[in-house]
Amino acid sequence: MTKLTIRAAVAALALLLAGAAQADRVAISALPAYHAECAACHMAYPPGMLPAASWQRLMGNLPKHFGSDASVDAATLKQLSEHLAANAGTFKKVARDPSPPPEDRISRAPWFVREHDEVDPAVWKRKAVGSASNCVACHVNAAQGSFSEREIRIPK
Repeated sequence: MTKLTIRAAVAALALLLAGAAQADRVAISALPAYHAECAACHMAYPPGMLPAASWQRLMGNLPKHFGSDASVDAATLKQLSEHLAANAGTFKKVARDPSPPPEDRISRAPWFVREHDEVDPAVWKRKAVGSASNCVACHVNAAQGSFSEREIRIPK
């Protein structure tokens, strides 16, 4: 093998690995109001993790948001709704299957269920985890949009 061929092979491998690393990245929201309102109670889920129809229903029912009143003023509701709609469904796994998950829950989306099928149900009940919706419990860089399997630390 020539030096040129080896360099080309190394470059191709580097591109392949970079692509694999990006496959588990999701664009996080840069909207300050989204972080102020939503991350006050839970992780500011990347908007691309749900299709637009799910975000529309969730934002239309904030007084009964998964058992809590998450109401916001009209101007903030408009700003958040427009932002979520514009950035919805951009995660590659959501784009492949854009149908809304049951109850508009990320943790019930087909891609999520497939990705977590090896997780023992008892893990979700651990005090340090709480539920499947607590991404940051195991995905240490979830807040930065990284859900790489190499960055998982499952709490005991």
